[in-house]
Amino acid sequence: MPVVTLKNEASPFSVPQELLEGKRRLTEKEIQILKAQDNSNSDETWQNIFVPSEEGEFDATLIKKCEIRGWLVTGSLKKAEIKFHDLVLDCGLYNSYLENVYIEDNVAIRNVAYLSNYHIGSQSILFNIQEMSCTNHSKFGNGLIKEGEPESNRVWIGVGNENDMRSVLPFESMITADAWIWSRYREDKKLQQRLVELTESGQSKKLDTFGIVEHDAVIKNTILLKDIKVGAHAYIKGALKLKNITVLSSQDEPSQIGEGVEMVNGIMGYGSKVFYQAVAVRFVIGRNCQLKYGARLLNSVLGDNSTVSCCEMLNNLVFPFHEQHHNSSFLIASTLGGQSNVASGATIGSNHNSRSPDGEMLAGRGFWPGLCSDFKHNSRFACFTLVSKGSYQNELNIKYPFSLVASNGDSKCITIIPAYWFLYNMYAITRNKSKFQKRDKRAVKVQHIETDPLAPDSIQEVVEAITRIIELTGQYLVTKGWEQAVKAETKEELYQIAKDYLHQHPEAEFSLCDMECQKKYGAEIHKPVRAYKTYRKIIKYFACSVLLEYCQKFNTKITRDQLKVIAKEIPLYTEWVNAGGQIIPAAKIKELIEKIKGKIINNWQQVHDYYDYCEENYLFYKVNYAVYLLEKLYSKKIRDFEDSIFDDIISDVTAVSLEMLDEARSSRQKDYVDGFRKITFRNEEEMAAVLGKIDDNEFLAEMKPKTEAFNEALHSLFNV
Repeated sequence: MPVVTLKNEASPFSVPQELLEGKRRLTEKEIQILKAQDNSNSDETWQNIFVPSEEGEFDATLIKKCEIRGWLVTGSLKKAEIKFHDLVLDCGLYNSYLENVYIEDNVAIRNVAYLSNYHIGSQSILFNIQEMSCTNHSKFGNGLIKEGEPESNRVWIGVGNENDMRSVLPFESMITADAWIWSRYREDKKLQQRLVELTESGQSKKLDTFGIVEHDAVIKNTILLKDIKVGAHAYIKGALKLKNITVLSSQDEPSQIGEGVEMVNGIMGYGSKVFYQAVAVRFVIGRNCQLKYGARLLNSVLGDNSTVSCCEMLNNLVFPFHEQHHNSSFLIASTLGGQSNVASGATIGSNHNSRSPDGEMLAGRGFWPGLCSDFKHNSRFACFTLVSKGSYQNELNIKYPFSLVASNGDSKCITIIPAYWFLYNMYAITRNKSKFQKRDKRAVKVQHIETDPLAPDSIQEVVEAITRIIELTGQYLVTKGWEQAVKAETKEELYQIAKDYLHQHPEAEFSLCDMECQKKYGAEIHKPVRAYKTYRKIIKYFACSVLLEYCQKFNTKITRDQLKVIAKEIPLYTEWVNAGGQIIPAAKIKELIEKIKGKIINNWQQVHDYYDYCEENYLFYKVNYAVYLLEKLYSKKIRDFEDSIFDDIISDVTAVSLEMLDEARSSRQKDYVDGFRKITFRNEEEMAAVLGKIDDNEFLAEMKPKTEAFNEALHSLFNV
């Protein structure tokens, strides 16, 4: 209930001394002008108002019909207009309640019914606001506690799991890599405590906080702003409730909050937009994101360059370039590796298999569930998994990257086509990298993002998928009575027999059974021989593209001496992780964790510097991995490769490169020649006007010369 305190005299006031530099109190003439313009003051002496000392910098006629309590400090206040879009206002303070407010130069404040405990930056506009206040213990959405506050006051974000056991503390500079490390290594109690310490490093616990509106910000027609920090050039209009949040914004990356929005307890990233009745509670929104059309983001961290609309997201950690546009879809208790797209009606995380809501889902980059798909937790998906429309009633563990998964109904095995993207939709997968690079509008790129589908995270899954196909082929050959397989005495011998069979029978048609892909009923693996061949081509292509990148960067060729240098001076990493969108060797993540625990790294900026170091050395890490992959494919050290093997590699990769170009065009060509694509058009001319022509496709036009240049460089790659 409200508490009423009767006051018989003006309250004492205490202005922070740093705000009074270059300031003076009002003259008697200025006091009379303020009184004459229907202003009132809790201090009858009017000595609680401080204005610029420099002559001509304060015009008392620009304060009208205001109620002043506590203290007021102003910057330059002169007759001028301030304009933002179609809104034009006179600079000054009009028809507003002002309590303990510091105002910088050339500000327009009009019709603010309650403004308390705020610093307002130069050239800002506050127009038609019901309440804008800040408590002295505000944290602006950061996961801090102030002196005297209990631990229960700390705001956590329950990502990845509904029982909050993967919770992270939000902070202004948080990126998805930070949230990923914090949420995954839960068994390491010392690390978890150190991450709290990193978050509190350099943060004041004093109860002396002011709200902040930085320069050139505009806030209008808004009901409630409480404990909010607004960055420069931010634009807020028509919001319902903004409480305990930071809105990061700059001239290069202005942020915007629009009509009907409610945001509580969180951080909004630079250049992001939240509008049209969207709701966010306990959140971190990355750079260049959009949350709109009634979307609900709760207990989640959303990565850079993501768009979410018309849907609900609860307890999620989502890496950059996530798309979720459609009504009735929602995502619960998931960690997604980014570059994902959730279709309409997908109900991910709505069902549990225990009495506690502790189930979760983990998906690599490029997760794409079809219309009206639903899944049972716990489930896991390899990189670039395309899931066909269906209700998946059992837990899934999809180990095959670039695959298509299809349901065959209840109580039946699922169907998986490994390497589906490369077999049937080359245009989409080859366009992936350039598509996302063009969509990246961040002016400052703190979170490093790997957009190439062929990167160490996906390639290591390709290697594992090849191994799995060989193992299952061995089992298949035994069940079919293949003589050599039946006679095999060891697993290793059977493995080699199966591998030889896949090489020697490239046209063989059969299916495999993988019971590890779906609980109870397993999966039927279609076209395993084609997938095996395609996966091997992918590895060769990746390895050669990395070696080419290395040679072009250092103006060298792959000689035997150069191979010795690579093997000797560059560490070999064969296990990789997707750290918030950046691909980093697992060993380097372990090294980072030890540095945090050992207090060598003591704040989040130093953590980000470590990510930068890993990114700077990413090519070196990849090049030794590329050599390792070629050695694994040919079962011998590269120094022992005969010339025929190098010729084979160049021939295969050239063929793959040309095939990518041809198949990319072919898969796109279907949209122009398919009869059913034409049925809504009166004629070819109308179709061309609506869809354009394939020869006008920008990506395909760029891909052809790039392919030619790649193949030309490829033929001079090895000089051994």
